[in-house]
Amino acid sequence: MQRLLWALLWAVSLPASDFQLKATPSTVAWGYYWAQAKPVLRIHSGDTVQMQTMITNSPQRLAAAGVKDDDIQPELKAIYAQVTDKGPGGHILTGPVYVEGAEPGDTLEVRIRKIDYAVPYAYNSFSPRSGVLTPEDFAQGATKIIPLDTVRGVATFAPGIEIPLRPFFGSMGVAPEESAGRVSSAPPGLHAGNLDNRELTAGTTLFIPVHVPGALFEAGDGHAGQGNGEVDITALETSLTGTFQFVVRKDLKLKAPLAETPTHWIAMGLSPDLNEALKMAVRETIDFLTAEKHLSRADAYMLASVAVDFDVTQAVDGTRGVHAMIPKSIFR
Repeated sequence: MQRLLWALLWAVSLPASDFQLKATPSTVAWGYYWAQAKPVLRIHSGDTVQMQTMITNSPQRLAAAGVKDDDIQPELKAIYAQVTDKGPGGHILTGPVYVEGAEPGDTLEVRIRKIDYAVPYAYNSFSPRSGVLTPEDFAQGATKIIPLDTVRGVATFAPGIEIPLRPFFGSMGVAPEESAGRVSSAPPGLHAGNLDNRELTAGTTLFIPVHVPGALFEAGDGHAGQGNGEVDITALETSLTGTFQFVVRKDLKLKAPLAETPTHWIAMGLSPDLNEALKMAVRETIDFLTAEKHLSRADAYMLASVAVDFDVTQAVDGTRGVHAMIPKSIFR
């Protein structure tokens, strides 16, 4: 009850059923998606929520890497000082948000309306315990603070090296089915979660199968940009504020997350085995093309081979991801 009361203080109602949800010790889920997590905000289908999220790193480590104390958010300091219920994953996720009317078997449509930066830097790091080439090639870890120029839209990686900013949330998801228990925020799954899909920028939509009443949406793991694969296990990690509109879809039945951008539909494959993730992405593509474009399965398979790009989303979080970029331009 105390957690919900704190959440209500931070969930400031705005005109037209819009809400703000700040990241506080009482409104975050540290490292998990869980059917039994207590909602910190209740909304209705069609409502919009502006959600503040925190960078996935401690104030102490950021300071040790060279971040000025004034640039470390007080919200992050409070969360690290006060939250004791953590794990099994390491991401600080804001939520969960309960969407009235969402039931198992429905689809939660998450419209990503806007993404704002919160701090003027990002970091990238790896350790000997994680990454595609660690510990084989890198026995020691490293952390790099990378300044963000949000006016010019670039991150200064090094003198003469600038990376275009393309902010997105690495983790957006709902609670898994109750029998799964408390699921780590690290690997993605049918609940979405840590998809690390760089295509999910502002103006795109993520469709997630609902597994429990209310869906219980959470978001975090802000990235200012990322390469496909996220090979050292981190991207341009930063704090972001996202504006999301939530729509309960009773008419859409999905087996796995699906996304839509202005130019593509995105089918997704997830598995501990990269080959199996690719197979799942191909099958999800075929299912989409047969259901939405009324192709035969044979024609859908052929179209997937000649017109769809299958990219490695990420390869470092236990569950590998492959996303299929289905271009809208081929359909007239």
